[in-house]
Amino acid sequence: MNGLINVLKPPGLTSHDVVKTLRRLFATQKIGHTGTLDPGAAGVLPVCTGQGTRVAEYLIDKKKTYRAEIAFGIATDSHDAGGKVVVRQASVSLSYDRIIDVLGSFVGEIKQVPPMVSAVQVGGKRLYQLARQGRAVERKPRRVTIYDLKPVRFNDTGSYPRLLLDVTCSKGTYVRSLGADMGSKLGCGAYLSFLIRTASGRFTIEDAYTLEQIRDMWDKGDRSFLLPIDYGLSEIPSLTVKEKAVATIRNGLPLSPSGICGGIGASNLPPFVRFYGPDGTLLALGQFQEQLNGAWTYKLTKVFNLPATHH
Repeated sequence: MNGLINVLKPPGLTSHDVVKTLRRLFATQKIGHTGTLDPGAAGVLPVCTGQGTRVAEYLIDKKKTYRAEIAFGIATDSHDAGGKVVVRQASVSLSYDRIIDVLGSFVGEIKQVPPMVSAVQVGGKRLYQLARQGRAVERKPRRVTIYDLKPVRFNDTGSYPRLLLDVTCSKGTYVRSLGADMGSKLGCGAYLSFLIRTASGRFTIEDAYTLEQIRDMWDKGDRSFLLPIDYGLSEIPSLTVKEKAVATIRNGLPLSPSGICGGIGASNLPPFVRFYGPDGTLLALGQFQEQLNGAWTYKLTKVFNLPATHH
């Protein structure tokens, strides 16, 4: 079984738990996810299976979108609701305008210190493993990009104001750290009280399947939850090759201009492409290479052995 699955991860399971569940269900070892989602968070978790695992690296780098709720006036050691309270104000008075001002300062490239409960490795150990042992270590700030912060709702009726917002960010962004940093900047402390990932690249929550749905469909012989391998590769340009070039690609040999349909010149060739056979089957990914004599080829970086697509 080769392809991608848009899983709707429930809160309470780790991303690895999801993979383990599907590994048992499909009876396959060749399966993995493309970007950890915290155990307490829910939402979109793209999973690759079979030859789909070979495109995981192209899915991990995509933008992510979250809906998050930040509670002000309380801070926890994990920056989320699962941690121990380390700051609790008697009450907090914050205006919406002040919060919007602070939000703006986090848009763009920023530095974040990974939380102690993250999966980042320091000295060969995951930070969350060290945190369980009660150890705190120095963490280097990492550069991440916040593309957009969009307020959805602000509630200041209780002692602790809450902001619901949509966050679009680069891979490696910790939304819990974003909330804690906002609280620090406002001088009152804050923690992430709720998080759901609504999109990861092309994968959206509207099209995601729960583990229960996947299990039911699998038992009925319905494989419609399985997306094609190239679903997550739509940003990579595609070229169709001639029938005679299919064997060349299957053997992993560089592809010359004569093997590509459409008689294209070297002036505007994309540096990285998807190759398809005349029948629409995904064959390979290739990197443009110019030779010293002005000739060029595409060196194949991934070759797939997929069943033919029949139109």
